[in-house]
Amino acid sequence: MSLAVGVLHPGADPEAVLPGAADAARALTTVEAYDVGVVRGQARITVRFLADDDVAAHVVARAVEDGVRGHAATSDRRVTRRWGARWYPA
Repeated sequence: MSLAVGVLHPGADPEAVLPGAADAARALTTVEAYDVGVVRGQARITVRFLADDDVAAHVVARAVEDGVRGHAATSDRRVTRRWGARWYPA
């Protein structure tokens, strides 16, 4: 899943945003990778995790978004699934 991260809440530690996102997913499933990047001028986190189906993936994605919202404003959540070498909307 990926998520745009906006303005930090007052007093929020920017270094805690990405680990907080990964920890939220890790509480529910296995996290394979996580990263932060800039896409079209906006910070965006990506957390890759295991899920049995799309419903389970959306549950984890909501938990990740909730975890990030404790630190910053969020928008544009995207959940995708990998099939072979390609990614598709979940």
